[in-house]
Amino acid sequence: MANVVSPGARERGTRTLRAEGALKAVAADQESPDRVRRVLEQALVFAGAAFAAVYTPGEDGELLCLVESAGVPRTLYGLRDGYPRAGRSPVAVAHREERPVSLGPAELAAHAQSRRVPSRDFHLTALPLPGDGGGGCLLAVSERPEGFGADDRECLELVAEAVAYTAPAAPAEGAELPPGAFSLAMDTGRVRVGHDLLDLFGLDPVDFDGRVETLLGLTVPEDLPSLMSVVEADHMSIGDRELEFRVLQPTGPPKWLRLRGRLLPGGEGRPARLVGTVADASTLRSDVTDVARVQRLAAALATAVTVRDVGKAVVAALRRPLRADRIALAELEGDRLVVTVLDPPEPEAWPELWRSEWRGEWPDAPVRAMPTLAAALREGRARIWPAGSPLERALGEVGPGGLAVLPLPAGNRMAGACLIGWDAPHDFGADERALLTACAGLAGQALVRARAVDAEHELVGMLQRQLLPRRLPRLPGAVAVARYLPSTAGLELGGDWYDVIPLPDHHVALVIGDVQGHSAGAATLMGQMRTALRAYAVEGHPPDVVVAHANRLLMDMDSELFATCCYVDLDLEEGSAWCVRAGHLPPVLRYPDGRTEIAEAEGGPPLGVITRADFPMSPLRLPPGTLIALATDGLVETPDADIDEGMDRLACRLAETAPVDLGLVADALLGEARRSDDVALLLLRYDGMDTRPLRESWTVWRVPQAVGQARRFVRRTLRSWGVTEEQDAVLVVVSELVTNALVHTDGRVRMDLTLINNRLRVAVADASPRTPVRPTSIGWEATGGRGILLVEALSATWGTLPVSGGKQVWAELVLGR
Repeated sequence: MANVVSPGARERGTRTLRAEGALKAVAADQESPDRVRRVLEQALVFAGAAFAAVYTPGEDGELLCLVESAGVPRTLYGLRDGYPRAGRSPVAVAHREERPVSLGPAELAAHAQSRRVPSRDFHLTALPLPGDGGGGCLLAVSERPEGFGADDRECLELVAEAVAYTAPAAPAEGAELPPGAFSLAMDTGRVRVGHDLLDLFGLDPVDFDGRVETLLGLTVPEDLPSLMSVVEADHMSIGDRELEFRVLQPTGPPKWLRLRGRLLPGGEGRPARLVGTVADASTLRSDVTDVARVQRLAAALATAVTVRDVGKAVVAALRRPLRADRIALAELEGDRLVVTVLDPPEPEAWPELWRSEWRGEWPDAPVRAMPTLAAALREGRARIWPAGSPLERALGEVGPGGLAVLPLPAGNRMAGACLIGWDAPHDFGADERALLTACAGLAGQALVRARAVDAEHELVGMLQRQLLPRRLPRLPGAVAVARYLPSTAGLELGGDWYDVIPLPDHHVALVIGDVQGHSAGAATLMGQMRTALRAYAVEGHPPDVVVAHANRLLMDMDSELFATCCYVDLDLEEGSAWCVRAGHLPPVLRYPDGRTEIAEAEGGPPLGVITRADFPMSPLRLPPGTLIALATDGLVETPDADIDEGMDRLACRLAETAPVDLGLVADALLGEARRSDDVALLLLRYDGMDTRPLRESWTVWRVPQAVGQARRFVRRTLRSWGVTEEQDAVLVVVSELVTNALVHTDGRVRMDLTLINNRLRVAVADASPRTPVRPTSIGWEATGGRGILLVEALSATWGTLPVSGGKQVWAELVLGR
């Protein structure tokens, strides 16, 4: 490994020369336990690999076992921790035939050794390690569409030469172990340790019984689960592990230790063993060349779902280790940089240009305003400027003591940039540059993946919002506010919904519901149930009939899904309500004095479960100033508490709010909501109507004098209400509506008069569902069809409503009272 730089180095490309230099620096540290991993890290930096690993023959010679890796978790690509040496895997073929093997996405998909479908397309290259044919194999993975180019393969060959690795055999039974080393038999739990290791745990060798449980018993309880994940065979089968944990001390605070280990497969009659080292974490090298940071960043980015998650992972991986004063991660959208994360987040910590572009939570700035940054993005490689470098103010103020700009590559384009700045003069070492370059490549790929997830999640949210009311109606004597939060634990549509339905006679229906599951089917069914409930409510059915009709509809649809629902019919004049529950949470009431109550509303089964189900109505009383809250289970249910505790919490939080601004109340209630499920919340504050309407009704009998009797009733009623003007117009409208009902329908006819705020509403209900049609033209000889035209001419507005068993034709007139 000492002769890493070849004689023809001068003829090779700049990247190859840089790779040789970096590998030579790693080779100089022969005693480092991280030597192989640091060599593999260079494959990430110089060959653009997303993952690199070394496989060597196991103890029995039958398997090629994973002994070291770097980059993202190998499970993302379906790679194993061991392959049969005589098999047809790329690793085995490259090792056995001593030739490189390269496979693209199509070949990998058809490969017989594939046991699972990877979550992404990738290219794979396997190279034999130089030697006598028994040294092992280097495996590298690229996510770039074009795979590994000629320069990349040359760098991989240099890495393979530099590895020059022969897997150390597992320590033989009875052999002395190196300092800090251990060997754990996975079947019995017996562990052998090297000298000095017991000192780290504060144990005397004489008192140690050789059981791993004895060492685990000294671990800080909070760290025990992560440590158990290493010493259990089922977890270690996924590959090498490294972690830090604490052990209790006789006096003083716990001590931090670092464990590195790998699982050696067992053979015929031999158990699998976990071998590795334990060292004092406080004495280990803590500068930025520690490859564990790259591994941690790779692991964090592999689980990062959103662009914000990627930004947080990069900040956590770089700012403290580099002792940087500020760090920014931004996406490149056209010619503008859109900031994803700033650390520190305060505007005053950033340049003036940035503050002037602070439109929302984060600023965005045109790339053309920072030509140095634009040049770095075009070149596509990390650039570093020490203190005193001539830079435009927008960049110079980010790092007066030193600035690093990391373009974030993703395939053949730039996904964004990462800026790291120092206030005090900062010296940039070679290892630090390698770390920055490696992190930039990982972050770029993760940023593109996260951007796609964010875009898809936004699309899902948009579709969900299209199925919900765009705005809530204005209500006389009440204010309603609703909120919906989609789940962040996936990209499927949810089934939560809400609705506010104005009804005749100053009634309003409040509806909230939840369809089982999270899928396109659940969202579609949600839209159907919301439409059905609204239609049945507008027809004038009582609450229990509305819910029963919706239940029958869902049963007739033969869906495998069910739905829960809570329906409240509120009389805005009287402050009384009827509540019907179909397997849903009851409403929560907050009274004007601050008391809260979970309504005792009797419930029926969920919709779509039983065809002939009863849905009892429960009365509610709302004094003026009362707040009623309807919610879905995503707001109150948590994994560690039952739903009753969640309802009690909601009631307590509602009692602590001031219901002056319902928007603020809703935001406060949603602040602690878990986002693993959809959340719908509907709030209504009943204030009472300032002006109570005047109402009278008249049943029209089918007698020759019926129209005249209706006019006399209206004249008397208007006189009693003090309406003396414009009676003629009202009487003409009444004559036409009543005549139409008597002539064109059968059965009972009813007339209702309502007066409020100088608006008179005349409504005539009959038993026919047929809506009157406004004629487009009428000839001089026509004997009918002018009634609706007269109503339209004399009224401010008119229309029809479906009611149970028929329709209602109504007209509103503005009186100059």
